Amino acid sequence: MATTVISPVIPIRPNVFRICLKETKYEFLKCLRLPMYSVSTIVFPIMFYVLFGLVMGRQSIGNVSTSTYLIAAYGTFGVMGASLFGTAATLASERGFGWLEVKKATPMPPFAYFLAKVVMSMIFSATDVVLLLILGTAFGGVHLPALVATKLLLTLVAGSLPFCAMGLAIGYFAGPTSAPAFINVFYLPMSFCSGLWIPFMFLPKLVQKIAILLPPFHLSQLALGLVGASNGGAVRSHWEALIGFAMICLGIAWAGHRRDRKANG
Repeated sequence: MATTVISPVIPIRPNVFRICLKETKYEFLKCLRLPMYSVSTIVFPIMFYVLFGLVMGRQSIGNVSTSTYLIAAYGTFGVMGASLFGTAATLASERGFGWLEVKKATPMPPFAYFLAKVVMSMIFSATDVVLLLILGTAFGGVHLPALVATKLLLTLVAGSLPFCAMGLAIGYFAGPTSAPAFINVFYLPMSFCSGLWIPFMFLPKLVQKIAILLPPFHLSQLALGLVGASNGGAVRSHWEALIGFAMICLGIAWAGHRRDRKANG
C-alpha cells in the first residue's frame, strides 16, 4: 500500500532590503518622468540663483558675497520644494485614486512605501544643492573649501527630512487634485517669511519674529552658518527646532493614516 508524504511548506521570507531598493528605484523613475515634478523642483531654484546669485554676485550680504549667500538660501528653498512635492503630492494622488490600497494588498512592508518617497526626495534635494554649488563655483566666484561644501550638502539633505514629514502630513489630508495648491499655501509664505528670498536682516521686524517659528528659517541658518553668514542662534537649537517640527508632522501623518484605516475597514 503506497503512502503519500506531504512535505511541509516552507514560507519564503521576502528580502526586505531588496524590496525597499526596488520601491525606491521605481519611485525615483516615476518622479523623474513627471516634468511637473522633476523639472520644476530643479529649475526654479536654479533659475532664481542665476537671476539673483550670478547677476548680483559681486555685491555682498553681510560678510559674504551674494552668490555664496544665495547658495545656502536657495538650497533650502530647493530642498523644501523637492521634499514637499515629492511626498505630499504623490501620496495625496495615490490615496485619492486607490493606488495606496493596492499597495497594502501586496507583501511589501508598509514602511518601504514611505521610505521610497523620502529617499527619492533626498536624491532630488541633493541634486538641487550640487547644481547650485557647481553654478556658484563655475560662474559666481564662490570659493568654498571641499569640506565646507560637503557639510553644506549633507546639512541640507538631512534637513529635508522634516519637510518630508510635513509632506506626509499634508498628503494624508489633501485631495489628489488640490494637493499642489495646498502645498503652495505653506511652501511659498514660509519661504518668504524665513528669509529665503529676501535676506533675513532686510525683512520687516514683524516678519523676523514670525521667521524664528518656521522650520525653513532654522535650516537656512544652519546652511548659512557653514558659509559664514548666520544671523545667530546655536546650531543645536536649530536642529532641535527641526526635529520637534518633524515629530509634530509625523504625529499628524499618523493620525491621517489611522483615519484612512478606519474608513477603509
